[in-house]
Amino acid sequence: MKIDVHVDAKGLACPMPLVKAKKAIDAMQVGQLMELHSTDKGALDDFQAWVNKSNNEIVKVDTVSGIYTFVIRKG
Repeated sequence: MKIDVHVDAKGLACPMPLVKAKKAIDAMQVGQLMELHSTDKGALDDFQAWVNKSNNEIVKVDTVSGIYTFVIRKG
């Protein structure tokens, strides 16, 4: 999987991981992939709600040692 944009939102509280993700994805082309890392427990619900309201798609979610990794395709 080729990641086009990497976003580090570790240590940021809600809503900042989502704000950083939106800013990054707005600059991307349709079909590109963004990988975002967050330590905010609320990010799981926040990102799911966000993609449900947009054309974007969560491709993968993983959690390792308290770090949530999201791979999101711009729609």
